[in-house]
Amino acid sequence: MLILGFSLLLITLVQGQTVEQKNPNDFHLSQPRGKAKPIPFPFLREDDVVWSTTLWKTIDCNELFNQFFYFPSDEYITFGKKSLAYIIWDAMVAGEIPIYEDDGLKIPLDNEAFFKRYTRPDTILLEIGYDDDDNELYETVIKPRYFDGSEVLAWSLREVWFVGRQDTRQDSRRIALAPLKETYRVVGGGVPDIYLGRLPIFWIPMQNPRVRNLLVRYAAYIDPQNIVNQPSWDWVFLNQHYTAYTTRESNMRDVSISDYTFGSGAIIEAENIEEKVFEIDNEMWDY
Repeated sequence: MLILGFSLLLITLVQGQTVEQKNPNDFHLSQPRGKAKPIPFPFLREDDVVWSTTLWKTIDCNELFNQFFYFPSDEYITFGKKSLAYIIWDAMVAGEIPIYEDDGLKIPLDNEAFFKRYTRPDTILLEIGYDDDDNELYETVIKPRYFDGSEVLAWSLREVWFVGRQDTRQDSRRIALAPLKETYRVVGGGVPDIYLGRLPIFWIPMQNPRVRNLLVRYAAYIDPQNIVNQPSWDWVFLNQHYTAYTTRESNMRDVSISDYTFGSGAIIEAENIEEKVFEIDNEMWDY
């Protein structure tokens, strides 16, 4: 018994040293998220859908509940942990996921060409002083451009809500997602830049297996008090663990709420759309 106990103790010590050698930041064995697989969606035929509508929503990272979308903003000081913006961007650069120009996912973009265009350096004139005749002197400077995840302060989401014939239950699917960035049109010549609003950088197909395999591999740090066993980003979107406001519903005129109302009217209209969608689930039982 003494020999057996000593052997078990020795094995435990060896295992502890092995973990320390593999990753100095870990003190326990953990399951690599790279082996995680997303939960497949139930099979659904088109004939089984008795009602459906499409909603466009905005996830604002300034909302307290949504701040885990923004942080951590710097992976170099958070032991490799990345925000959703950097997760999506790095995967796009590596060619791991497809990207599109439009929310309808009809215009695909070449990842490498988009990266080169987005990071193309800017040429600016820098004032460096005056000559002997008191004329201003300028120097042409090449200013590099980088992707900055901290500039992504909101996300645009297109989702479909539907009622199935088999179980007469309302369900939803996230279809497309885009990081939004404050965008300006540079006029030059001393004229102030024109603010264009929060525009999408690109769109990713949320139903694509490569996108889901990416999101399930990374943790969303929704609980700042406990960094262990955080859910994946795939779980966040499956369970809609965020707050979002509606900006558009599918319609014959193809218009957004902002096209016909604004301010408090837009808020009321968004609430009316969301209430109507959720009432469909109860009304289906009356037929």
